[in-house]
Amino acid sequence: MAIDETLAERVREILVRKRGTEEKRMFGGLAFMVDGHMCVGIIQDELMVRVGPDAYDSAIKLKHARPMDFTGKPMKGMLYVAPAGLKTKAALGKWIDRGLAFVKTLPPK
Repeated sequence: MAIDETLAERVREILVRKRGTEEKRMFGGLAFMVDGHMCVGIIQDELMVRVGPDAYDSAIKLKHARPMDFTGKPMKGMLYVAPAGLKTKAALGKWIDRGLAFVKTLPPK
């Protein structure tokens, strides 16, 4: 399963200054880890965002978001964002910020 390399580069540009960031191939895509925790990822041409269970209900209502159902069952706390919701750097940055906000609540690994 190929990932959108252009989207991957755009995510890298935003996260380049964030300490403790690393990339890992997983879920048939690419995950961006922050302090050892998955923050965002790319599956084909969609952004996967880990918003956490508390922010999930409000984030899933936003335009272009849908439940992450990678396993066939929605995973509360994680969602997909369609390419239409990632067109600008600002839009992509807002989604990444949601992932970073959740990861900041977790202890570093």
